[in-house]
Amino acid sequence: MQLADSRARIAFLRGGLILMMCCLGLSVRAAGWPIFRGNSALTGVAACSLPDKPALLWTFKTGGPVKSSAVIGGGKVFIGSNDGQVHALEFASGHELWAFKADSPVQAPPLLANNSVFVGSVEGIFYAIDAANGHQLWKYATEGKILASANAVPSGDGPPRILVGSYDFKLYCFNATNGAVVWTYETGNYINGSCAVAGGQAIFGGCDELVHVLDVVTGVKIKEIEAGAYIAASAALAGNRAYFGHYDNEFLCVDLNEGKVIWRYRDLDFPYMAAAAVTEDRVVFGGHDKALHCVDRATGKSLWKFPTGGKVESAPVVAGDKIVFGSDDGSVYMVSLQEGKQLWSYEIGQAVASSPAVADEKIVIGSDDGSVYCFGQKG
Repeated sequence: MQLADSRARIAFLRGGLILMMCCLGLSVRAAGWPIFRGNSALTGVAACSLPDKPALLWTFKTGGPVKSSAVIGGGKVFIGSNDGQVHALEFASGHELWAFKADSPVQAPPLLANNSVFVGSVEGIFYAIDAANGHQLWKYATEGKILASANAVPSGDGPPRILVGSYDFKLYCFNATNGAVVWTYETGNYINGSCAVAGGQAIFGGCDELVHVLDVVTGVKIKEIEAGAYIAASAALAGNRAYFGHYDNEFLCVDLNEGKVIWRYRDLDFPYMAAAAVTEDRVVFGGHDKALHCVDRATGKSLWKFPTGGKVESAPVVAGDKIVFGSDDGSVYMVSLQEGKQLWSYEIGQAVASSPAVADEKIVIGSDDGSVYCFGQKG
């Protein structure tokens, strides 16, 4: 039974990845990292491994702190900056291909879909940008800032639909091609995290202390699940369960079918603000307690804890048997999935709240020092 369950979990993760790639118009071979957390279920698991001792391959300097996280596709890296621009870089070299000027700082991670880059700004403007040349395709003004990545869902034979939340309390569904609003769903407070998609449902937490489960086609509410505190983090979905932390110092596993909390994890009294990575049997997440935590996926029991020198708002990525993430102590870390043992680190010197993007055995991550870094195997 355990073997069958493991195979089912692997099939679920692969199925989510394949669905996302079909939606984005990408082949399996050219998957890259087109969305925050790597796939539409936001599980934070890469399709490649990483070298044991990554080397710095290139850096790119923007005009402000980089709190946005990168996406990768078509040989390009796309990332926002507090300089108010979205930068398109050549993945191989870090050479800038184009820069799009937004109205205000861009802290949200972009989404690469439909040959376009979709991203929101701190002033709440949501943009669609041509991925090839950086030209604006359309924009939409929400009434609150946008800090989270968008997600994409297929729409029959037509263009995908784009989902994004705003601090105006609404989740928006747009036509990817022309920006027409397909539907909106209003909550009771800010939407800070990204919306995850799986099984025909859109799932996200809000500062109204609820997990919202919607029909992804119509935007109609399926259910609400009480979490007990503000949810700033994006939820990761696997096996009909959502995994996320909240502001009242707990990390939760929620059964979406039953609409109830399965387990709660509490360590020290600090919030969990970053998205988690979910594997077949483990959940990995950072906290304001200056640590990375790994718990058993079924029970929430602690397996190990890795201390850093600063709070961890960078969402970890699992690549094979390794985990990579950043910390406000100014370093990027790589630890083992099995034991949480440090394998490698790179000291940048300023806070790393950006989450890593992992593709082609390379790591791309931003820092408050205003630079984008790429690590991988040299030679």
